Amino acid sequence: MELYMTALKGVLDQSGLVALTGGNLLMLLISFILLYLAIAKDFEPLLLMPIAFGCLIVNLPLSGIIDEGGFLYYIMFGIRHEIYPIIIFMGIGALTDFGPLLANPVTFLLGAAAQLGVFVAVIGAMFMGFTIQEAAGIGIIGGADGPTAIYLCAKLAPAILPAVAVAAYSYMSLVPLIQPPVIKLLTTKKDRGIKMEQLRPVSRTERILFPIISTIACGLVLPAAVPLIGMLMFGNLLRECGCTERLSQAAQNEVLNATTIFLGISVGGTMNAETFLTMATIKIILLGLIAFIFSTAGGVIFGQVMKVMSGGKINPVIGAAGVSAVPMAARVCQKVVQKEFPGSYVLMHAMGPNVAGVIGTAVAAGAMLTLLSK
Repeated sequence: MELYMTALKGVLDQSGLVALTGGNLLMLLISFILLYLAIAKDFEPLLLMPIAFGCLIVNLPLSGIIDEGGFLYYIMFGIRHEIYPIIIFMGIGALTDFGPLLANPVTFLLGAAAQLGVFVAVIGAMFMGFTIQEAAGIGIIGGADGPTAIYLCAKLAPAILPAVAVAAYSYMSLVPLIQPPVIKLLTTKKDRGIKMEQLRPVSRTERILFPIISTIACGLVLPAAVPLIGMLMFGNLLRECGCTERLSQAAQNEVLNATTIFLGISVGGTMNAETFLTMATIKIILLGLIAFIFSTAGGVIFGQVMKVMSGGKINPVIGAAGVSAVPMAARVCQKVVQKEFPGSYVLMHAMGPNVAGVIGTAVAAGAMLTLLSK
């Protein structure tokens, strides 16, 4: 009996129950909430599910999964060395149809206007005591572009990477919740009911030349943005050239899906209680929300300007799609319009500023890297 009790005590002493802290319990609760949003509410489950489960397993004490030699320690190599974001950009490029942007190039301005939140958050972060490098990493959350946020933070401010990554991907997932109130606040029912003309057809030559010319132009003006823009355009060229269908399908599916799993679990793996539950994390999440709201507002407000300049031919709602969350932001614009006007379709028009936002956020990140790299 004594031997049995000694063995039982030894098992209990080495169990996670003994080492479980209040912080671990809070992070487990957060992981349950994220899982609920992913499964029950369908809030971008492809992103939230891996993040939530990564958060869950990393907060089970004594597992060693994130310690040197553990599974997550090696998987997170792709975040620490900016590998996953660049591969994700290639997959996004292969999935993206730049046709709506090429058919109506003026919508590129909406993608640029939607970067307003990036710079608002940079200024706010500096006022809160963050360094300029940290402020840049926080600001990029406003573009709703998780891969770019991770890439920039890994370069400029690796210490705040966990909080920035979680905030960026959380707000990407919560686009359907955050954007509609901002859109309705800044537009009237009449604005939302504007019907836009059908887009012109885009030739195959235009589709092939665009990624090549964009990469060269970006490389010459902002070399620091080449890893992101270059791989985005490479993926798109695979899609559009017509002779690499197998590679395009691989980039869109197997490669992108596998990388998304590893990236999501790695982001969740950064959410351990010891490093995540700090005042800095709360500030970063708050600043990220402010940045995202201002980015949405910047796009819609500039959409109003373009509505006036076009003589009422542009629906200002599509300006909200100028953030980088592709295609979630464009879908939100369509849902907001269609809810009140079932016969209206702005999805393809919204895809123009949406894909422009991807380019805009990557260019903003390249500019910050160029100016702030030590």
